[in-house]
Amino acid sequence: MKLHLIAIATAAALASGIGAASAADHQAMSNNSAKPAIQSMAKDNLSLTRSQQRTAWRDISKAATSQKAPGDFTASVGATIPTDLSLKPMPARVATRISSLKPYDYALLHGKLLIVNPNDKKVVDVINRRA
Repeated sequence: MKLHLIAIATAAALASGIGAASAADHQAMSNNSAKPAIQSMAKDNLSLTRSQQRTAWRDISKAATSQKAPGDFTASVGATIPTDLSLKPMPARVATRISSLKPYDYALLHGKLLIVNPNDKKVVDVINRRA
C-alpha cells in the first residue's frame, strides 16, 4: 500500500512538473514571438511628413556611420538592400518620437537615410540630407 501511494505521489509530482514546464515554454515562446509581431507591422510603404523626415534625419545622422553603397545599388523606394550593407534597428529615441518608424531598420549612405522593412529588406523611404 505504501509503495502504491509513493507511486501515485511521484506520478502527480511529475505531471505537475511537466505542466509547469509546458507553461514556462509557452510563456517563453510568447515573449520571443513579440519581436516578430512588431516587425511584421512593417510594410513596404511608408508616408512620413516633411517634419518627420527632418526629425528622423537629424536624430539618426548624428549617431549613425555613413556607409559606401555598392556600385550597382541605387537607393530608391522598392530597392532591395544588398547583403553587404549593414542595417541597424531604429533608435529608441526616433521610434518614440515617430512611432510609425518603430518596426523599421535603417542605413545611412552618403547623404541618404534609407528606411528599410526588416522582413524583406526593401527600402520603404529615402530621406535626403536636405529633408
